[in-house]
Amino acid sequence: MRISRAVLAHARAALVTTLRFDAPADQCLSRYFRDHRNLGQSDRAFVAEAVFAVLRRKRSLEAAAGSPEPQALLAAALVRIQGLSGRALEGLVDEDLIRRIRKAEGDALPAAVRADLPDWLWERLGQQHGEEEALGIARGLLNPAPLDLRVNLARIERSAAHARLAGDGLESDLTRYSPAGLRLAGKPAINRHALFADGLVEVQDEGSQLLAWLLAPRRGEMIADYCAGAGGKTLAAAMLMRGSGRVYAMDVSAKRLSALAPRAARAGISNVHTLVLGEDDARARRLAGKLDRVLVDAPCSGFGTLRRNPDLKWRHGPDAIAELAAKQRRILGAAARLLKPGGRLVYATCSILHEENDAVTADFQREHPEFGPLSCAELLAAQRIALDTGDRLRLFPHLHGTDGFYAAVFVKNS
Repeated sequence: MRISRAVLAHARAALVTTLRFDAPADQCLSRYFRDHRNLGQSDRAFVAEAVFAVLRRKRSLEAAAGSPEPQALLAAALVRIQGLSGRALEGLVDEDLIRRIRKAEGDALPAAVRADLPDWLWERLGQQHGEEEALGIARGLLNPAPLDLRVNLARIERSAAHARLAGDGLESDLTRYSPAGLRLAGKPAINRHALFADGLVEVQDEGSQLLAWLLAPRRGEMIADYCAGAGGKTLAAAMLMRGSGRVYAMDVSAKRLSALAPRAARAGISNVHTLVLGEDDARARRLAGKLDRVLVDAPCSGFGTLRRNPDLKWRHGPDAIAELAAKQRRILGAAARLLKPGGRLVYATCSILHEENDAVTADFQREHPEFGPLSCAELLAAQRIALDTGDRLRLFPHLHGTDGFYAAVFVKNS
């Protein structure tokens, strides 16, 4: 593979923009590509892959290159991660730099550098899991994430969706845990496929899909997705209800919720009702004590999604984690008020940090003794899902092949 000087310059410029960390990496790249519409599809793919390679392994690449400069980081990523030869980079990258990168020894580096994590985050993982397991977690988060689909079981069987993809030359496997999941080989443009256009599949990580089975809504019930965002989990829960009952999608962002209506229409779901928290508080208060089930997929650091969003580990610091944990406690307490006696509450994050997970749920139980814990393993087993991580759901890429997820389930006692 031979790289042109122009494309390498674009990769460096996009990296410089992204390393400012003033916006999410995918937004930075989208903005860059809008400003450089002359870039072809393959060139865009190269630029994006190079930028994300640096974001994933920035610390070890800095050590290998002996420099934090974007040009040096880019060269280290191309040599050490993408395996480009000196000939491919001849005349584009300093030969001494290439030799230094190739000779760099990774095993002698500090653990935090080998884990490609900021020191504070490595220390927390080490304290919570032990160094060996923390290194396994960190390395699992360095790999690109697969592309998972959730089949709309209300309208098509998973086996039928699997067969249709295969008939169109798209290879996929049944997911290990989610009864609705398919894992695609590679990264095809699934949004152009008829299954997606007809609302028969949605893009959703397997770990995220499992939250619907922990919530386990029944037909005819009233439920809420309290932090619905664009509604991926809302649609999964509505799917299990087969169009009956009522699903409230709640969020503080009207803009995020606005994306739900076309997705629901595409999926053939008509029992979803959006509610903007802060604007419709009177309406939300009228639901207090009336709902059967509430899902709280709380705003969090997102450190369980570093395979997809590697910039998060450089953009969030320990102060942000403390602020998020305080917000999570407030949100969980507010959402709990919606449940009637016997109702089920699911608290979830895509974080791997104790401060956002067990610490929050322990405080909740202490302050709300009317809520008793339920075992996630038992709830999943009752639905023939063989996944036992204990009373709490704890998912990690290196163990389960999913994003990092945490969930705790409670029932409101009479």
